[in-house]
Parts: sequence; C-alpha cells; structure tokens
Amino acid sequence: MPRFDSFTKGLSVGIGVAILVPVAIATLAPILKPAARTAVKGGIRAFEKGRETLAETMEKVEDLVAETQAELRSERFDSDFESEIEDVVEQAEAAAQSDDVPNVRNIVNK
Repeated sequence: MPRFDSFTKGLSVGIGVAILVPVAIATLAPILKPAARTAVKGGIRAFEKGRETLAETMEKVEDLVAETQAELRSERFDSDFESEIEDVVEQAEAAAQSDDVPNVRNIVNK
C-alpha cells in the first residue's frame, strides 16, 4: 500500500501546482512584466552598443589596412624609381667610356 500513498501524495502535489501556478502568474505578472521589459531593454542597448563598437573597430582596422597599403605602394614606387635612376646612370657611364657611341669629341676628331 505504500505505492498508493505515494501516488496520492504525487497527485495532490500535481493538482495543487496546477491550481497555484496560474494564480501565482496572475499575481506576479504586474511585477514581473516591467522587470522583463527592463531586462529586454538592457539587452537591446547592450546589442546596439556592441554593434557600434564593432563598427568603430572595423573602421579603424580598414583605415590601418589602407594606410599600410599606401605605404607599401610608396615604397615600391621609390625603389622602382631609384633602380631606374641607377640603370640610367650606369648606361650613361658605360656610354661615356665607350668609343662606339658618338659624342661631340668623336664627331669633331673624325
């Protein structure tokens, strides 16, 4: 017979909960609804703040990438320009030492 006592006790608790939960919800709703609304507002504000922070961070990273790319382009241009100048100077020196390239002295002496 202990099963019957256990069953009766469980049934009584279940019926009591089924009756009291709606009453408790109806009683606590005026208190819990503003608290829930405040919690949702806080969540929305935190989400918006996080979105703003992420946008600012992405903007800073994009600026950093753009500055680095500009710096790399400038370095490439400078190194290409310097190597081109060196090539022209070497060609001029080689031409000055060569007798095959006509210059004023070679033309006058012939």
